[in-house]
Amino acid sequence: MLAAFGLAAVVDLGSLLAGAELGHQLAKPLLMPLLAAYAVTRGAPRLLVAALLFGWGGDVFLLSDADWAFLVGMGSFAGGHVCYLVLFGRRRTSTLLGAGYAAALVGTVALLWPDLPADLRIPVAGYSLLLTAMAYRASALGRAAGLGGALFLLSDTLIATGVAEWPQLPAPDFWVMLTYIAAQYLLTVGVLSAMYGERRTTV
Repeated sequence: MLAAFGLAAVVDLGSLLAGAELGHQLAKPLLMPLLAAYAVTRGAPRLLVAALLFGWGGDVFLLSDADWAFLVGMGSFAGGHVCYLVLFGRRRTSTLLGAGYAAALVGTVALLWPDLPADLRIPVAGYSLLLTAMAYRASALGRAAGLGGALFLLSDTLIATGVAEWPQLPAPDFWVMLTYIAAQYLLTVGVLSAMYGERRTTV
C-alpha cells in the first residue's frame, strides 16, 4: 500500500510539473485513501484513519474552484485536525515552540487579512488557529510528526497566499501538494512510531 501511495504521489506531482491536469485530477483523490489503507495494515488508531479520510474529503472538494467547495474542503480538513488533536492527547510540548507558533499565526493572519475576500476572512482565521494548534501538538510525538505538522501549516499557508492573490512561486500547486503529501506521510509515520513505542514500554 505504501508503494501505491508513493506511485500516486509521483504521478500527481509529475502531472503538476508537466501541466497535465487530468493526471492531477486522477491521482490526487487516491493519495489519502492509499495512505489510510497503509495505516490500517499497520494497526493504526481509528482517529488517524479518520484524519486521513477527512483529508481525502478536503482533497476532493479542493479540486473545484468554487467558493463553496473551498469552504467545504476547509471544513473537512478542519475535521481531520480535530482528529489529530484528540489523538495527540496531552503529551508534553515545548512552551517556546508554542510561542513561536502563536507568533507565526498572529503575524500570518494579520498580513493576509486585508487581501482575503471578506467572506473568507473569519473562516480562514478560525481554520488557521486550529491548524496551528495541530502543528504545535504534533511535535509531542517526535520529530517526524512535528515536521509533518509544520509542513501541513506551510502547505495551507501557500494556499492562503494564493487565495489572497499574493505573488506565487513557479508551479504553485506543485509546492502545495509536495508539502501536503509529505506532511500527511510524516504525521502517519509519527503516530505509528509513537504507538509502537508505547506498546513496547507497556510489555
